[in-house]
Amino acid sequence: MHLYPLLFEPNLHTVVWGGSQLCPYKGIAPSVDPIGESWEVSAVPGSTSIISNGELKGRDLVSVINESPEDILGKKVNEKYHGQLPLLVKFIDAKSDLSIQVHPNDEMAQREHGKMGKSEMWYIIKADEDAHLYAGFKQRITPEEYQRRVADGTITEVLADHKVKTGDVFYLPAGRVHAICGGILLAEVQQSSDVTYRIYDYNRPGLDGKPRELHTALAAKALDFNVIDNYRTEYADASSRAVQIIDSPYFKVRVMDITTAFHRDLRKYDSFVISICVDGDCLLRVRPTGDEIVLRKGHSTLIPAAIADYDITPLHGKATLLDAFIDNMDRSLAGTLTRFLHSTRKL
Repeated sequence: MHLYPLLFEPNLHTVVWGGSQLCPYKGIAPSVDPIGESWEVSAVPGSTSIISNGELKGRDLVSVINESPEDILGKKVNEKYHGQLPLLVKFIDAKSDLSIQVHPNDEMAQREHGKMGKSEMWYIIKADEDAHLYAGFKQRITPEEYQRRVADGTITEVLADHKVKTGDVFYLPAGRVHAICGGILLAEVQQSSDVTYRIYDYNRPGLDGKPRELHTALAAKALDFNVIDNYRTEYADASSRAVQIIDSPYFKVRVMDITTAFHRDLRKYDSFVISICVDGDCLLRVRPTGDEIVLRKGHSTLIPAAIADYDITPLHGKATLLDAFIDNMDRSLAGTLTRFLHSTRKL
């Protein structure tokens, strides 16, 4: 199979809290429906990404991975996840508040549903002036108080409430209570799972006019009631370099604000790379093969592990990208190489 960076057809999801920003953001035809999510790169059954470019155009991502899992996913990713893509990437447009929710960890998700757990991160692309979100508890509560506050609708009073702006980053490990609130457009990188426990949904009806299902009991088992000082991820200026913003057991994410051609060689991580263009358009050229794609604002590409050595050039002066991947780098080999280079400098 000839490997090249894969682009995908729009995969839009209509939800009760969705808005109207995602179609113009992606440069596609508008929709009259409230679109809340664009599943950019997905191998989730029932909503798998369809390839839109090159000789694999029209094929679904899962079947293509199945034909060459090691070259696409990376040897170690393929071994650990048994040929399955372990990440799901989305854009989310919240016109109104999402439900207060929590996700289970791997152990609980496997036990209860036979699925992967769900840790995730958010990168704020755009936010209204007064936009905010919930992440974590602001004070320690007991499981009994949790049950009472869900019942009487006061659960938001004990949640950490964060005002947000473009470039803010939040990591939501499994177990952390959270909710995106209205007026926010963001990019989300998460484990490849669709398991969500709704705790509280403001007593509103769903698109069918009926109340959406709550999962209060399951959520109580999944919740981490611990309180931390800062739920927001702090990171350095990303100007003209790749800055790590998330380093978790499940994925790494780096952000880049680029104004000139930028070289990325990530083959040492033995992982696919999902590159997400949150602003600007750019040309991506793979060095080993010479293949090129134009990656436009509001779109994402999956770069197979075997060819994850590429140059990115902004087409209109500037672009902002996120790279998500699994870190499988052999640190012992890297250390040996570093020591060898230092020793040769002394000769």
